[in-house]
Amino acid sequence: MKLVIASDHAGFPLKEDVRAYLASKGHEVVDLGVHSTEPSDYPDSAEAVGDAINAGVAKRAVLICGSGVGVCVAANKIPGIRAGMCHDHYSAHQGVEHDDMNVLVLGARVIGTETAHDVTDSFLAANFVATEPRFVRRFNKVLAIEAKYSKTAL
Repeated sequence: MKLVIASDHAGFPLKEDVRAYLASKGHEVVDLGVHSTEPSDYPDSAEAVGDAINAGVAKRAVLICGSGVGVCVAANKIPGIRAGMCHDHYSAHQGVEHDDMNVLVLGARVIGTETAHDVTDSFLAANFVATEPRFVRRFNKVLAIEAKYSKTAL
């Protein structure tokens, strides 16, 4: 699978590890930065991921900062992005299957590398399968909220 990955400075070491892990599993990984532990601003990384997904560079992404919270909040401001912070394999696959999550967010200071690998594998193996009426109804409501607020400047 082709995917994009990005982080801020706090997430850089885990990003490098996850990027190498995914490449070793045969995934094509487009690295959008950052490329060091020099201080950087997490919204820039979130925006780079959102722009890449919306431009069709990839359908999914991994986004990392220290806690995961900052990049998750920033990414979810971008129309078309459904980012979820996951530190367990269940949330990682369920977020895709029920909510069409397209950005996996990890907190580098929260999750270890082996768990990050497991969570990322679960995210990438999952498919959006919301065929039950309750899941379709809920997902359509999420899309309606996005459409409503993307029409107005906040």
